[in-house]
Amino acid sequence: MRSEGASDERRCSEYLSDTGAAMSAHKPMCIDPLEAPLRGIVRMPGDKSISHRAVLFAAMAQGTSRLSGVLDSDDVRASVHAVERLGARVSLEKMADGSLAGDIAGWGAAGPRVPDGPIDCGNSGTTARLLMGMLSSWDIEVELTGDASLRRRPMRRVTAPLEKMGARFFPEGDATLPLTVRGTSAPHAVDYDSPVASAQVKTALLLAGIRAAGTTRITEPAPSRNHTELMLPRFGVAVASEPGTVRVKGPATMRACAIRVPGDPSSAAFPACAAALVPGSAVRIEGVSLNPSRIGFVRVLERMGVDAATRIDSHAGGEPAGAISVRYCDDLHACDVPAESIASLIDEVPVLCLVAAYARGTTVFHGVSELRVKETDRIAGIIDGLSAIGVHAWMEGDDLHIEGNPGLSVPDGVEFASKGDHRLAMTWALVGFTGGASVRVADFESVSVSYPGFLADIRSLEGGR
Repeated sequence: MRSEGASDERRCSEYLSDTGAAMSAHKPMCIDPLEAPLRGIVRMPGDKSISHRAVLFAAMAQGTSRLSGVLDSDDVRASVHAVERLGARVSLEKMADGSLAGDIAGWGAAGPRVPDGPIDCGNSGTTARLLMGMLSSWDIEVELTGDASLRRRPMRRVTAPLEKMGARFFPEGDATLPLTVRGTSAPHAVDYDSPVASAQVKTALLLAGIRAAGTTRITEPAPSRNHTELMLPRFGVAVASEPGTVRVKGPATMRACAIRVPGDPSSAAFPACAAALVPGSAVRIEGVSLNPSRIGFVRVLERMGVDAATRIDSHAGGEPAGAISVRYCDDLHACDVPAESIASLIDEVPVLCLVAAYARGTTVFHGVSELRVKETDRIAGIIDGLSAIGVHAWMEGDDLHIEGNPGLSVPDGVEFASKGDHRLAMTWALVGFTGGASVRVADFESVSVSYPGFLADIRSLEGGR
């Protein structure tokens, strides 16, 4: 590995450890180009969505659950701290591979305790929305809040159906955090037609429905991630599902179990897309969840001409797991990504847009307006970032268009505004790695939300065999 790569990683380490907000605001991360193809094998950190659920469900269960492979990131730690405040006993330790493993003793039939103040969910929408469902079925009052970004994100999509189940939220009618959840000891089962395909909404209702008398049914306009449906049976809760509909019959008892969290496919998308763009690259990403609801980005890469493949070789946490292999493509071409596929790749749209920037023709991502209410307005972030390197991108209705340029030349010294969004920060870092010119990424520390080892993993593949 070249000395500049080591320096790159040191700068990242120093940057991420810099706790001075004023300093970090004026200290963009410099990303230098790769000087060799990406080759070899890399393992991803634990899946963020599955890690959240493993921690939260273990806290709800009767008995002590054993967890391994849990992602150690800011978002997941928000869930860990939340369940500790609510009375779960958490004994998770850092492993040699950087993951968290250990025990969580849940509150079970005793229920969560009232914390001594608001629960801060940080930047984690999953923590906030799933806690709403968990707390709605107990006679308890808890205030939830978060950082500035999370306090802008919509919560009414969750609170409205939970109110139908008997919970109340204060201030009444507010659509954003901070909110106080006032639960009920006698929640009502509901039959809910969700206007959005959202795994967080679905999960919140299922968690409330576990303690409701009768069958809670959620119907979605398109299938969303099904990690909850796969994991709840491990905790002793039967879940019935078919395309677009999921049901749970309550009251049911959650019992402790052992969960191993597989690697995160959303994190895997970054080395995968980098390999597709860097001549001579061939990488294998191992130990990744290959849940079909999460690997839509692989199918898009294939449709753009990339030699990309998956291989299931095990199961972890109820999920199929295995390897993703990707090789460089010298003839990328545009494609249309239909709206019904977006749920399976929603978090990977930013980095797929970067791949589309190098493709022949115009790639269209249909039905992606949901990206406007993520950690930031990702649509605006994508359009602004691509414009900075001379790529035309625009919205027509709910559809995002990327006009590719196979001869794209990235100007030296471009500075990107990640807007504190981890997916955008990593996407713009890939511009520097793959585009032949050094770039700067503001607020790069946001990668700690989901993939703290991102820079080190990319550099570890540089010039490998």
